[in-house]
Amino acid sequence: MGASHDLGKEKISKLLISLAVPSIISQLVNLLYNMVDRIFIGKTSEGELAMAAMGVCLPMITIVGAFAQLMGAGGAPLCAIKMGQGDNDGAEKTMTNSFSMLLINGVVLTALVLLFREPILRLFGADSQTIGYALSYLSIYMAGTIFVQITLGMNSYITCQGFAKTGMLTVMIGAVLNIILDPVFIFGLDMGVAGAALATIISQAVSGIWVLVFLFGRKSILRIRRNYLKPSLRVVGAIAALGISPFIMQTTESLVQISFNTQLLKFGGNIAVGGITIMYSLMTFITLPMSGLAQGAAPIVSYNYGAGKLHRVRKTFHLTIASCFLFSFIASCCIMIFSREFASIFVKKEAAEILDFTARSLRIFLVGMTLFGLQIACQNTFMALGQAKLSLLMALLRKVILLVPLIYILPLVMKNKVNAVLLAEPIADILAAVTTTVCFLIFYKHKLSSKNMINEKEKNNAGISK
Repeated sequence: MGASHDLGKEKISKLLISLAVPSIISQLVNLLYNMVDRIFIGKTSEGELAMAAMGVCLPMITIVGAFAQLMGAGGAPLCAIKMGQGDNDGAEKTMTNSFSMLLINGVVLTALVLLFREPILRLFGADSQTIGYALSYLSIYMAGTIFVQITLGMNSYITCQGFAKTGMLTVMIGAVLNIILDPVFIFGLDMGVAGAALATIISQAVSGIWVLVFLFGRKSILRIRRNYLKPSLRVVGAIAALGISPFIMQTTESLVQISFNTQLLKFGGNIAVGGITIMYSLMTFITLPMSGLAQGAAPIVSYNYGAGKLHRVRKTFHLTIASCFLFSFIASCCIMIFSREFASIFVKKEAAEILDFTARSLRIFLVGMTLFGLQIACQNTFMALGQAKLSLLMALLRKVILLVPLIYILPLVMKNKVNAVLLAEPIADILAAVTTTVCFLIFYKHKLSSKNMINEKEKNNAGISK
């Protein structure tokens, strides 16, 4: 199932490639996982309305993923830091408590959303034309919430141990199965959006089983322990304190999606809502590979920070930020230049209205993504270092402080209301990237420079930032 790496001794460049490449592949496969439903749905006879309906469901899907991140991304850095300190028992307690909370999250979310699904979808931007499709998709998807929680949440604990290839296989198994099942259910059984949702939850269930087989097995360095299944308030609190940043990043992503949906429905109708769904899908082509690179670097940063080896932390960060920036710049420019070709992946060429809208709008929407690599590298490094407060502040900056208000303010001062809504994205992206980078450079100077190497391990053993 893959071998572990010595995070404290192996050459940084080789180690980063070994961990980041499988993680990037995982994210690219995950990208395909997320996009394939929309690609198939966009090619159906009612593709434009169905695409808009899936856009309405996206905020809820994002929220489900956020709860998985709360426990997964929150606990995995703690596990890596404890492993670096030689405390494998503490790492197992953290991982097992996280597993218990993911099960609880899955049950509670399923019950609440199924009970209130129609008013939720109306709030998220559904109208009389799209509500039927949206209800059909969300009802089936939420039935598999517990599988999503296990797959997304617990896979982080495989990667943080250095088993990057095993973590990659988790995503690949589900993605390949989803690609196979989608056309069978959507076209073969004529289930439409319901078929897309059913294919997704079956695939997530299989991935979840794969994760649990590994973490209960002998090949894992850390194992889920029966005596730690009862959640400890102290342990869960520590996980949540660090996981709150990625949690808010994703929940605020749903807030952004809702804001775009409602404003674009108001000014541009369902064509604009369908267009923003495609644009968000293409944006993930930029953000997910960078996220994979940052996730591959995180165990190296966390382990060596816990071990007091700051020179290895610095070198890992330098490689990460350079790679993320280059990718974000090149990928964003390619999509903007060939915007019509990328948009046509999701809709039939006969659907000229939504195709024209999306191709034109992408050139506005993605300008700020050219700098986004700076933000994702700095923000994820804050997370890997256990800097919960700083990571949370940076998470709030781009979406809550900048983007959401701009979505509502710019149409008040601009004549073209649709363009005004779209411009909110690049303005927020650029301001947030610059601010986050400056904040990290200040942190770097005070905490990670060569002058601070002495006694750093001693400080870290006293406890990470709360």
